Amino acid sequence: MDAEIFYVLVGSVLVAAIARWRGWPAPLLVTTVALAVAFIPAVPNLSIDGHILLNLVLPPLLYSAALDVSFVSFRRSMPQIRRLGVGLVVVTAAAVGLVAWLLMPSLTLPGALLLGAIVAPPDAVSAAAIGRKLGLPRRIMTVLSGESLINDATSLTLYRVFAAIVAGATLTVWDGVWQFVVAVVVGVGIGVLAGSGLHVLRMRISDPVVNGTFGLLAPFGIYAITEHLGGSGVLGVVAMGLVVGFNAPRTSYATRQQETPIWLSADFLLESFVFAYIGLQLPRVISELDEGDVGSVLALSGVVLLVVLLVRPAFVFPASAWGQMWQGFRMRRWERQVAQGRMQQWEQRAEEAHRRSGRRGRPMTAEQLRRRMVEPQLSARDNVVVSWAGMRGVVTLATALAAADLAGLDEAAAHAIVVVAFVVTVGTLLLQGLTLPPLIRWMRIADDDEAAEDARQIDQVLSRTREAGADYLARQRTLWEEKYGPESTERFDQFARRMIRIGKDTERAQAEERVPMPSKADLMSLSKGWIEVRRDVLLQERDAGELNEEVMRELIVAMDAEELALDTRADARRDR
Repeated sequence: MDAEIFYVLVGSVLVAAIARWRGWPAPLLVTTVALAVAFIPAVPNLSIDGHILLNLVLPPLLYSAALDVSFVSFRRSMPQIRRLGVGLVVVTAAAVGLVAWLLMPSLTLPGALLLGAIVAPPDAVSAAAIGRKLGLPRRIMTVLSGESLINDATSLTLYRVFAAIVAGATLTVWDGVWQFVVAVVVGVGIGVLAGSGLHVLRMRISDPVVNGTFGLLAPFGIYAITEHLGGSGVLGVVAMGLVVGFNAPRTSYATRQQETPIWLSADFLLESFVFAYIGLQLPRVISELDEGDVGSVLALSGVVLLVVLLVRPAFVFPASAWGQMWQGFRMRRWERQVAQGRMQQWEQRAEEAHRRSGRRGRPMTAEQLRRRMVEPQLSARDNVVVSWAGMRGVVTLATALAAADLAGLDEAAAHAIVVVAFVVTVGTLLLQGLTLPPLIRWMRIADDDEAAEDARQIDQVLSRTREAGADYLARQRTLWEEKYGPESTERFDQFARRMIRIGKDTERAQAEERVPMPSKADLMSLSKGWIEVRRDVLLQERDAGELNEEVMRELIVAMDAEELALDTRADARRDR
């Protein structure tokens, strides 16, 4: 078995590498090739317990995705994400469960609802990969990514409820709601605490290898601990990833540069394996059906696939209209508060609290608070893309395999659930995955305003970073003049001008001079301090809502490259 898993890993990575080289969606090519390979008689059967997939594959994928999500955009889009990640999952599970029960009463209503919970959550890996490649606007990518982070928690909670009912437990609707509330509160609470603790650890430990190792272990540990305490391991890992990702720019640049390739490689390996496993298993699970059940189960699979495809757009468009109506109500209420002078009073209190706290930056204004409350609106064309980006993935696969061993579910019903789940997963991957790129191109979804706004924000924040850097250098000039004497200021100014112009240190600035000059360590400290004050400006602008987090991260990467160049030259000098 170990050798078989290794072969699948190697094969899936090779196929995914070819897909990346050719610019094709890797999940689709891996699934298709694995599906074709599965029909070769010499290929052995590869069987993995669903609980192992959930515990070993899901946590790192969720954590890595949460690290990359903009927390600010996630918070602004939360109403849309909540509607899709919670409301749509519940509606899909109910619709699929009812249809499956009517078509195959032998499943029983709890078993049919269990099937609905299994196939309800989309996996945004494929959609996100396609969206990034085709340049989908950030507002759509945030909704799709955010939905994939929380819908698994809803699905797994429903799965636990219906699995308990199938096993013979007596649960009411309120019991199910209470389980969901507990799962959310415990999961988010543990995740935030763990993320805060991990951030403190990353700030205190300077070794990027150690920080990267803790980051690799954290999702597995938090998922297991949260599940053991009755919470949602999914939400625990997601909350931890959001906290760590939001605070990542405050850690050392070496830590960021260390963990980025680690998680890119881990995602590539795990996603390739999961989609290969999906393709390899579909023919096997169908072949294991009794001859008398093949027709009815495949018919049920086709109907459930159709229901899954239709329920999503039937929910997305009315939910979007409701969101716009609710948004209008909130804005009218805001305008009344402004007219009554309440927001001016709030601004004064916020400014006083900010001044007493001694925090850097600027206090939040009423206008910035209003922008936080406004959720990005999706157009009709945007909603078409969101409606068709419903491919299923690892959670559906893992929970289906885990359901096969549930007590209280007879063998025929369990196998039928597994087959339907696999057919829906492969069907959505191939049908929606292959047609989503031409749909996006045909809809011509782009956002020129987004690009223009990014350019405006970059110009504005670069102006502020230059001002902050100049202020920092002016303060340092005064301190160095006191330390090294007035004769050192000319060389200091030359060094500062060169640093501002090209962002690089130079030794020639002090060559052949007989006046007292700072040491190389002092020059290094000056250069790093200059980078740090500019980085602080980016964080302040991000926190104040004036700079998009994705744009901030791009600028942070550029500053990290400057700091890496400084350290590289320092190491080269020490080696000489």
